[in-house]
Amino acid sequence: MTELISPLAAGTESTFGLTKFLDPLRVPPRIRSRWHQDELTITAVRTTVQLHSQLPRTEVWAYEGGFPGPTIEVASGKQIRVSWTNEIEGTIPLTAVHAPIETAPFNSPGYRNPDGSLPPGVGIIDGVADLPSWTVVHLHGARTGGGNDGWAHNAVLKGASQLTEYPNEQPSTTLWYHDHAMAITRYNVYAGLAGMYLIRDEEEDDLDLPRGEHEVPLIITDRNLDTELDGSLSGRLLYKVPSAVTPAGGVGTLPFSGPFTLVNGKIWPHMDTEARWYRFRVLNASNARFYTLNLIDEAGNLTDAADVPYNDAIRQIGTDGGLLPEPAPLPDGGLTIAPAERADLLIDFSRFPGRRLRLTNTHLTAAPERDIMEFRVEDRPRLDFFELPDRISESFVRLEHGTTLPDDHDHVYVAMVPPGSAGEVHPQMWELRELTDPAEIPTTFPTSGVIQLTDPHSGKIRTFERVATLFDDTTTLFFNHGRWVVWNLINLGGPDHPLHIHLAEFQALSRKQYATVETPVGLVVTGFDVEKGGTTAPLPVPPDGRPLDKQEQGWKDTYQLAPGEMLTVAGHFDGGTGSFMYHCHILDHEDEGMMRPFVVMPAEAARFHVHRFSGGHGHGA
Repeated sequence: MTELISPLAAGTESTFGLTKFLDPLRVPPRIRSRWHQDELTITAVRTTVQLHSQLPRTEVWAYEGGFPGPTIEVASGKQIRVSWTNEIEGTIPLTAVHAPIETAPFNSPGYRNPDGSLPPGVGIIDGVADLPSWTVVHLHGARTGGGNDGWAHNAVLKGASQLTEYPNEQPSTTLWYHDHAMAITRYNVYAGLAGMYLIRDEEEDDLDLPRGEHEVPLIITDRNLDTELDGSLSGRLLYKVPSAVTPAGGVGTLPFSGPFTLVNGKIWPHMDTEARWYRFRVLNASNARFYTLNLIDEAGNLTDAADVPYNDAIRQIGTDGGLLPEPAPLPDGGLTIAPAERADLLIDFSRFPGRRLRLTNTHLTAAPERDIMEFRVEDRPRLDFFELPDRISESFVRLEHGTTLPDDHDHVYVAMVPPGSAGEVHPQMWELRELTDPAEIPTTFPTSGVIQLTDPHSGKIRTFERVATLFDDTTTLFFNHGRWVVWNLINLGGPDHPLHIHLAEFQALSRKQYATVETPVGLVVTGFDVEKGGTTAPLPVPPDGRPLDKQEQGWKDTYQLAPGEMLTVAGHFDGGTGSFMYHCHILDHEDEGMMRPFVVMPAEAARFHVHRFSGGHGHGA
């Protein structure tokens, strides 16, 4: 019989009564696509799972009945077809509420008073409890056609299937699959609809990396739970978000973050390891939380008595888009991994026989309890033939202007805009079009929706206008199939945003940093008027910002963009044609409007396509 957790005892505030590291790490089952098997059926169902042995079971939506879903493994170049079948009964198994950000309970379990009433400022988010199982799967990071990509409007109800085809024409990498239904992705993913997808190739096989039970997925998420009226924890999922009163008198909400950290669906698990090298495929599948990963000892120290950093036992060998050219140490202060980012890590546990180590989160937005999981290393030597190679990927090519990145490429400009701009409650994503006709350029500034920049190469003033913000605004981005595209991403203020672009892998070319000023909505670029929603004068040429870590120089599909930063990334749109999406991967932001479409067409067909922006493909091409 499951033991219910009683109201908090002294000293357990950060764990809310749960015992850390009590449960062993769950490893999701693997589904391997064989050479003779090119069709899979993955069924989503309603089920119950045990998030912690001291909790009642929790109702979730899950692929193949597990949270997270099974790890799918395929061979590079081997096309497979997947039927994603929706057999989920009933409405979504979570309660969604908001609680005032000024009060401590906004990031704690439960939301009711002992008598069942709602405290001041706490409210139920209307309509969430009525959501049916309307789902569509996006294979995140896959190079596939638009019909297989998980277009947000193409979700299906119970009893229907989404039929997809994945060419897998990409090198060894860590992908993941998750729900992408329009406007409710945050709730569907939170209910449990996520899993890992691995592509294997010969280059990876030749490295003889740790495999089998020594290669482990670590899917990190955060969750919250409802409480019973006596204050004890229930097993019911609670989607509680902080809220604040807007200048107009309404209630605006911030993204979800939960007090409980889960790995592979278990709250604060432990893993018994041999004293040898392991490979961990790490995925941040949280809705909004960033993690800064550090390996520490049982006492919470970053170094041992011999002053050997525990992080020095870790090497990163891969990112979102595949293997790095060589092993990379973790950055100073730890590895920060945003929602949807992946990291392929090797850890040498032979250095710590008989020790207990903890993977912890030291990010500024960490949960009340910073620990993520515990590693328990056996106290005996192991014969391990693996040696860390000096070189990981011989096929890796770094992009450089004029050589590996052709001079003939398109440019896109997109701005992240802080909340409050033009009266909006939430952050926005502005798609920009350059104004080259002097008659179109405003004569007074700030003008709503107009941004002026100083070109770092020519020194000329460039003026851009906002042409779209919401997903269903007119499509403005059209690219010829096979084109290289440089995306210029600017965060004019507000929170950090993890930007994900579908269809291709990208490499970061540069990261610049505009001067910022502290405002009620956070850091805002100096010279951007939040109230008017435009620049007061041309923004100067920004100096170099924080350097690109070795991890960021690899192939990726999701990038962190901090306030004031201008990040330039380049990718090759040769993986498929059709309609695709790009968006912030803070799922609340995505659902609240920070998502836009783009189209990839054969050049021969595109010349006949008449649309509002028929003058050219992309902006600033």
